[in-house]
Amino acid sequence: MPDSPVLTTERLILRRWRDSDREPFAALNADPEVMEHFPETLDRARSDAFVDRIEEVFEERGFGHWAVEVAATGRFIGFTGLWVPRFDAHFTPTVEIAWRLARPAWGHGYASEAARRVLAFAFEDLRLPEVVSFTAHQNLRSQAVMRRIGMTHDADGDFDHPFIPEGHPLRPHVLFRMRAEERPAAATGSSSREGDDPDASGR
Repeated sequence: MPDSPVLTTERLILRRWRDSDREPFAALNADPEVMEHFPETLDRARSDAFVDRIEEVFEERGFGHWAVEVAATGRFIGFTGLWVPRFDAHFTPTVEIAWRLARPAWGHGYASEAARRVLAFAFEDLRLPEVVSFTAHQNLRSQAVMRRIGMTHDADGDFDHPFIPEGHPLRPHVLFRMRAEERPAAATGSSSREGDDPDASGR
């Protein structure tokens, strides 16, 4: 099994999943506000299947979507991590950074803080040359988080997500990139409190 380290920041612990995470994860996946920029919410069975797949990816690759826990309270708030997209596009194969946090965890800077730590792992430990992120075109709040962690919008790279039906308003997606040599000092894994995350429901 590849190593899958626990990642920490000043306020957060990014770790492998526990059975106790499944219920709160299902609750956030069923929250229409959290899932506003996804085609649909997930029921408990599909949410649990997603956790199973995440754990399989950790076993295969040594990275995935880490469960995010608030260190001071032990509270599970969602995930942040790295993923290999399962579709063909002009920018694949690649590794994307994504996050999904419960609504009560928004507005505290957690998404940016966790994402910076994941970027540090991607570039320093995995030695990836590039990490991307993408979301629905109208998800401006999540795009603001991408910019906050130092990613750049590749306007020429925007694409229609092949897993979303033609004509669906969420099909047009924006593409953000960060190459290893472009990583700003802010993306070192240290915590950030320069402002609240405007939204924490990125892909």
